[in-house]
Amino acid sequence: MKTFRYIMATILLFQLSGCSDFLEERSQDTYYVSSYKDLDELLIGDCYLPVYTASPLADTNDMGYFIHYLADEIEEQNGSLYSYAVNDKETIFGYYTWQQRVGETHNHVGYRKESSTWTETYRLINVANNILDALEKVDQNTERERLGVRRVSGEAHFLRAAYYFWLVNLYAKPYVESTASTDLGVPLKTISKVNDIIYQRNTVKEVYDQILKDLKQAEEELSGTPEPATPYRANLTAVQFLIARVYLYMQKWDLASAYASKVLERRHQLVDLNSDNEPFLRKGSVENIFSMGGAEIPASMCNIYQSFRVSHDLYNAYRTDDIRKKRFWWTYEDFVGYTKLEVSSSSERNPEDSYFYQDCYYYPILKQKSSVSDKFLYRTAEAYLIKAEAEAMNGNEAEARNILNQLRKCRFRQGSAYEITASGENLIKAIREERRLELALEGHRWFDLRRYSVCAKYPESKEIVHDYTYYEDDTEMKERHRFVLKAYDAAYTLPIPHEVLDFNTGMPNNERPEREFTIVPL
Repeated sequence: MKTFRYIMATILLFQLSGCSDFLEERSQDTYYVSSYKDLDELLIGDCYLPVYTASPLADTNDMGYFIHYLADEIEEQNGSLYSYAVNDKETIFGYYTWQQRVGETHNHVGYRKESSTWTETYRLINVANNILDALEKVDQNTERERLGVRRVSGEAHFLRAAYYFWLVNLYAKPYVESTASTDLGVPLKTISKVNDIIYQRNTVKEVYDQILKDLKQAEEELSGTPEPATPYRANLTAVQFLIARVYLYMQKWDLASAYASKVLERRHQLVDLNSDNEPFLRKGSVENIFSMGGAEIPASMCNIYQSFRVSHDLYNAYRTDDIRKKRFWWTYEDFVGYTKLEVSSSSERNPEDSYFYQDCYYYPILKQKSSVSDKFLYRTAEAYLIKAEAEAMNGNEAEARNILNQLRKCRFRQGSAYEITASGENLIKAIREERRLELALEGHRWFDLRRYSVCAKYPESKEIVHDYTYYEDDTEMKERHRFVLKAYDAAYTLPIPHEVLDFNTGMPNNERPEREFTIVPL
């Protein structure tokens, strides 16, 4: 543990106290590593996202807590079971209404901190950088040591790639082959040494090139090491899964399909909802490939004033013979709650009881750690969808339909007419809709809408409407403002956090229009 404390002391030099100095120069003393085991301990403890206890909309708890509120999966809830307000709703205002500055307060008189996700992601990247640099100094005299170094290196390369993929899809335009070499991405830093410079943004192409370089390195290193028995550690399947997703976003259909096939050769199991009655998103699911981080969605939804619910547009998109409609969501009057996630609850309330969701999901999730993430979860169903989309885009429609229908067979009641027979653009639309239904509130929708808008084949972009209601004395509705994100709106890309721009002089921002609103009747 002594060597581990030396490592942690050094890493703390890189802890990012604020985004304004996320790459500010710090003193760097020599640190001591006796073996790869010390770095493995650091990898587990400080490079993977921790499983956390949820708190409604608290940006101090979760990296990217806002991702679910940007798209069309969640909407405002003005319920009446209780008579007190969930004031945390205000913390999401600037994201939920696509403000020019996402930190803008709901009363438009100031700004909240915008840099938590940016800061935390770069802190994790710096941890990975330190681990990779330190690995060059550890002993590799035995086969066990060499395998240990390869595994730790592979996992660190994977994590660094995953974090840069997250950043570039939040803070840069979606990947377009013809413009990626000029579109601005995010700053790249791949060494632990800190330089006394003002960082600027690398291009989208440079960031994607680095992501693929890290993933290919991870693929090579993890291919020769035993796979861990837990979904909380990266393995070869997880690496190839992320490569498939990256190629999908890049519209490199052949490669996306090839890597999805590699995943499905080893992990093809699907949960059949006709026979499986366990919570859908759970640690022991046969679909799980990799997960890190936690989940807070049930903790932000409640049938009370100033809360959120699953959007009616999403809920109504499920057919009545689609088992997911009952398994993923719970309804009471106009409230739709999220029940995909495994939650331990001592309550024995009947699902028909009006307090079922509050007692079995909302309150329990505030006090426990989620077994799987709602943003960083890889499961086999997505691999099926990646392969189906890639094959359809390549014109292999029969194969695409076959893959898609294998998934749907496990989601619809036996005897249902579940098979997709569409072709051409209608087949692509069917696959996109299946992604929406299957991967709902797992952190995909915002990114999917972005990449659909730049797709070379069948581009599309959606207009999204969010209402935001203001209250007087907490419970009396006073006024409702309607905000609209237009199709192909520039606000489909987040602005660079204001704290980052303040420190990194001359760093260009992502231009976004001022967000107007209309007043709608209560």
